[in-house]
Amino acid sequence: MQPMAVDFASCFKPSAFVGPALLLVSLLHLTACAVGPGFTRPTAPPAARYTAEPLRGEDGSADHAVQHIVLGREIEGDWWSLFRSEAIDCIVKQAVEHNRSLAASVATLEQSRELAVAQAGTRYPQVGLTGGVGRQQYGDEFLGGFGKIRPFTYFAVGPTVNYALDYTGGIARGVERQYALAEVARHRLEAAYLSVTGQAVMQTLAIASTRAQIATIETIVTQDRENLQLVETAFKEGSVSREDILSAQSQIANDLTLLPPFHQALAQARHALSVVLGRVPASGLPPDVDLAQLTLPLELPVGLPSELAHRRPDILAAEAQLHAATSAVGVAQSNLYPQIQLSATAGQQSLKADQLFNSSSTAWSLISGVTAPLFDGGTLRAEKRAAVDAMHASAANYEQTVLEAFAQVADLLEALDHDAEQLDAESRAQQSAQSSLDLARTSYKEGNAGVLQVLDAERSYQRARLGYVRAMAQRYLDTVQLFLALGGTSPNQPLVRHAG
Repeated sequence: MQPMAVDFASCFKPSAFVGPALLLVSLLHLTACAVGPGFTRPTAPPAARYTAEPLRGEDGSADHAVQHIVLGREIEGDWWSLFRSEAIDCIVKQAVEHNRSLAASVATLEQSRELAVAQAGTRYPQVGLTGGVGRQQYGDEFLGGFGKIRPFTYFAVGPTVNYALDYTGGIARGVERQYALAEVARHRLEAAYLSVTGQAVMQTLAIASTRAQIATIETIVTQDRENLQLVETAFKEGSVSREDILSAQSQIANDLTLLPPFHQALAQARHALSVVLGRVPASGLPPDVDLAQLTLPLELPVGLPSELAHRRPDILAAEAQLHAATSAVGVAQSNLYPQIQLSATAGQQSLKADQLFNSSSTAWSLISGVTAPLFDGGTLRAEKRAAVDAMHASAANYEQTVLEAFAQVADLLEALDHDAEQLDAESRAQQSAQSSLDLARTSYKEGNAGVLQVLDAERSYQRARLGYVRAMAQRYLDTVQLFLALGGTSPNQPLVRHAG
């Protein structure tokens, strides 16, 4: 620190210089233009529909076997409420309150917002307070040999102001980039919310579907045992051989082998649901939901393709990432220009502590500094080119995300169309197999058919009944996935209520 004896700036009044300097800084701040490309929101693909060919669900018919697509209508309220199940509502509520991944996403969003606020603070003057005490001695030739300064002690205290003049807009671009990254975190939180609610419903449906298939197999095993009793009665009457009994017993054993894989799938679905609910598997789960307790939405609100890019969280996150990459180009370009730093200090300086706050001890200074890059081995220009490349990569990633989103919605609309066909076919197959089994049993009782014919009819019925249960469950799952692919909740309602 310099001694007070040579601070000639203390001879001038601060008001003569500080006012015009602050005015100049304000004007430069207001008239500064940001270098680099400005961000423009990408235009959504000009698509009027999702699929190339019309779907059965779009014809507006009164066929209740087909789910009807209402194009242009948004989902009102929570998307899972369309299944009209209080049990699902309760499960989703628990998942939102206790899911750990969602809690981590909320904390990450808050972190990103605080970092953006911290970055925004660099646009303003940085004001601090300094104070110090020291002892110093100058060399004999400091005043050119005309005098000698003895060792002395000095005291100083006062505020300091530092301001980076953002005439290129580089600091503003950095702030813009940080806020864009906060937007990325916000949309990723929305995506996490959508994923958690979707997993809660899908695992609940997986449990219900698996339980329905287990019940079907258990019913089939019960029928197998009835067949065995039928064969044993015929054997006692002498109308069939022991080989028929062995065939009936073999059928029971084969059907029982179907149960362990389904029990394993049921356990896995329950464990997955416990993770979604933020619980350990041993802590227990809410009561299982039966498929019969759910209402399949027959009217499917499907937003317009032009709005999909403005409501899906993954697309919005990719858009915000493109915004951040675009701002980074401006930051890199501003680094090519000279950096101007303004500093001001004011305070009290004295050689005696008891005179520190006298009016004669007032001192101040205004300092400006310029740092200009002259030679850096090409580093700054390479960094700018890298930022431009990153922007192009973000643009391509955004476009790919949009294309994949459109394809996903198209796939699920087609799937629901075919689900109705599959369910209808499985229903007819089940009815036909039931009739064939009844006829085979009657013929066997009358002695007009062998036990192998009954067992063949039993196996056909088993496949048909399991196929019908799977087709019904798949229809529910594809409906859930469609709602998720469309972005879930309407954009007019906040996806994450507890995130603030």
